[in-house]
Amino acid sequence: MESAPFPHDLVQLQAAWNRTYDALAAPRPAANTALRRRLLMLSTRLWWHPFWSGPGRMPAARVELRSQARALDAQR
Repeated sequence: MESAPFPHDLVQLQAAWNRTYDALAAPRPAANTALRRRLLMLSTRLWWHPFWSGPGRMPAARVELRSQARALDAQR
């Protein structure tokens, strides 16, 4: 089953979430509080993005979104 293509802004949002999570997971992160707040804000924006209100949006699509965002970061 092929999922609908993700909007560019949603992929960018997931990539930002991934980078923030990775920075927070590093040993002794600088700006710990700012990173936690940013992760919470990005999580909220990801969860409530209009894309997810469309028909046929399955949980597997969120996994695919994370995969695409990681691939995007790997290209950089």
